[in-house]
Amino acid sequence: MTKVGIAGFGTIGAAVARHLREGRNGMELVAVTSGTRAKAEAKLAQLDIEVPVVAAVQLADMAEIIVECAPTGAFMEIVVPALERGRQIVTVSAAALIENMAVIDIARSTGGRVIMATGALLGLDAVRAAAVSEIFSVTMITRKPPKSLLGAPEVVRQDIDLMKLTEPTLLFDGSARDGARGFPANVNVAAALALAGIGPDRTRLQIWADPSLERNTHFITVDADSARFELKIENIPSVEKPGTGRITALSMIAALDGLTAPLRVGS
Repeated sequence: MTKVGIAGFGTIGAAVARHLREGRNGMELVAVTSGTRAKAEAKLAQLDIEVPVVAAVQLADMAEIIVECAPTGAFMEIVVPALERGRQIVTVSAAALIENMAVIDIARSTGGRVIMATGALLGLDAVRAAAVSEIFSVTMITRKPPKSLLGAPEVVRQDIDLMKLTEPTLLFDGSARDGARGFPANVNVAAALALAGIGPDRTRLQIWADPSLERNTHFITVDADSARFELKIENIPSVEKPGTGRITALSMIAALDGLTAPLRVGS
């Protein structure tokens, strides 16, 4: 059995744990790490899963694959020791990754690997294929219900009362890199798009708070020498964390299963 650890035990981590509880594809959950041990232990008990809650360094020693779904601030604490031990990391934290690309050098030197799950974004295979040749431009317009953007650093900086908005309001217009800094918990999709395509500085991003919406919506346009295509996705927010779409946890599970499945569809 392949030993799997989960770093971060919120909405996504719990969904992955429920999946691993069934022992699918020869994978076994061996431990989790969390910034709130008591809550993690209570959630494990609720799920009827008996594994320890350990520190990030211990998790790196125990697990061959680590599912990273922790808050952005814990990214390096989790990823560095795991990659130093040559582990595989499955993550959706693209916003944290583009600010800490030095971890790829660690992976290269130890044989470790960082696997970016597609998260809430469709079409990354097409973007990656286009990037093999030349992409001229990539733009992404994200529209979210105001509650999905509560607490974002850029919202706090602008001192916007999101819950009093009565019409769509543009919160950000710039590069994916700057957008990831201003909305680290909200634009992993844009950061993943940037990593798949022309990078975080050339990828253009708009972020809107739209009180008329109930779903997190992303509209992407890619113009390349091989194709021009448009992508649109409307993600249903999770109940526990509206800023995270329900499909994000499913994407994490699909990426994890793909590591051992005899058939893998998509590049």
